[in-house]
Amino acid sequence: MSLSLVQSRALLGLEAAAVTVEVHLANGLPSFTLVGLADVEVKEARERVRSAIQNSALEFPHNKRITVNLAPADLPKDSGRFDLPIALGILAASGQIDGSRLAGHEFAGELSLSGELRPVRGALAMSLALHAERVVTRLVLPPGSAEEAALVPDAQVYRASHLLDVVRHFLPGAADGVPPEPAPGWSRVSAQPQSSLAPYPDMSDVKGQMGARRALEIAAAGGHSLLLIGPPGAGKSMLAQRFAGLLPAMTTDEALESAAVASLAGRFSLDRWAERPTCSPHHTASAIALVGGGSPPRPGEISLAHHGVLYLDEMPEFPRAALEALREPLESGTITIARAARRSEFPARFQLIGAMNPCPCGYLGSQQKACRCTPDQVARYQSKLSGPLLDRIDLHVEVPAVAATDLLQAQPGESSASIRQRCGAARKRSIERQGKLNQALQAQEMDAHLLLDDAAARFLNVAAARLAWSARSTHRALKVARTIADLAGAHSTQVTHVAEAIQYRRSLIQTIGT
Repeated sequence: MSLSLVQSRALLGLEAAAVTVEVHLANGLPSFTLVGLADVEVKEARERVRSAIQNSALEFPHNKRITVNLAPADLPKDSGRFDLPIALGILAASGQIDGSRLAGHEFAGELSLSGELRPVRGALAMSLALHAERVVTRLVLPPGSAEEAALVPDAQVYRASHLLDVVRHFLPGAADGVPPEPAPGWSRVSAQPQSSLAPYPDMSDVKGQMGARRALEIAAAGGHSLLLIGPPGAGKSMLAQRFAGLLPAMTTDEALESAAVASLAGRFSLDRWAERPTCSPHHTASAIALVGGGSPPRPGEISLAHHGVLYLDEMPEFPRAALEALREPLESGTITIARAARRSEFPARFQLIGAMNPCPCGYLGSQQKACRCTPDQVARYQSKLSGPLLDRIDLHVEVPAVAATDLLQAQPGESSASIRQRCGAARKRSIERQGKLNQALQAQEMDAHLLLDDAAARFLNVAAARLAWSARSTHRALKVARTIADLAGAHSTQVTHVAEAIQYRRSLIQTIGT
């Protein structure tokens, strides 16, 4: 048979669209043509496939006109994931393997010149797409990629190390419909058990900073964003790096979503499976590095922090365009990257923790060292964070410097495990009441679920009027107050809860001056 069909998948964002690799061998001037909106990496597959087939002691049809079509033709294809299906299509069209037995399988893998299979990006996204579409098929992937894909429940994933390992199971005359038997270079991969809780740095390492520790507990209990303001060396980074340990263990669905984004970017590691990511890009990162982009679109840091933490140290030093690009994802939990030729949507439900100095020198309001900055310099530095962005950050917390005597004599702080237990109980109350965390409440849901006392409502109205809050600031203060009430186990949101929440919504100058 001179025509063969092999199934594979192309990645467009987190979507894994089905691709049929059609290979036709015809008489005529020998050539190797590859069509179907293939990128440069895919077109280079011609040389890799030719060498891999020859070096595997298989016959490459030199005297034929080879045409490979990647259908559908209007879907962009990139990377070397189509090397393996192209090679199998040529072998099936030339009669070296049984093309009819390829049905019920999907293949992806990059070939080396010797025929060995190399990992590809997005293997977990491919397996998730099959699971979501309820497609029953066998995935054949290289080592490294197969372990990722096998994490999806009920996935049928086979690992092959070499082109010959795949060819051996599709030779003519083999039994059809029987799953391939294990071999030295071929085996079925099963999902590894999920760890109960990934190891994180412990909050007991932090001495002092009771106000900041309380703010982190509130943020973890309600899913709120947080801004830490303090002098250099006060412990802002130390606190932020331990925040993920206060969050509950990831569910299977959360772990799969987070791992799929990491796999798409080529950053997935089985050693960090089910561990909440903490992404901390350098302050020179561009807007595209933060939110994603490129051609084809790739996920940015906010998507890699999905179901985890995005920590922005030295926040005012980030480019203004990069910070302003965070506005919509903070509200919606997704990021849509639109280009002239394509449009991709990535998840971005992260918790933002920002850190900044109070002034350019860093010592405004410090008791240990005098500030050398003028009022104009302080105002210019703080204005690098726009009002609309600050409006979207729920908690603004001062982190004062700890004196050396207090640091050396203080006892270890409360452990992450006990704080996580309280946060988990508060999260459970909010989910049982409204089906979501307090941070995700919409305006129409707040009236039904806040249960705000009359005295607390009057107190908030006075505070909002005096502080000239926007409607967004008022709503976010109410969400924080509801989280404080959940931590206290209170049924309604009372004046004490609102009063504490107001303390976390003061302006930067007010926070530093007190």
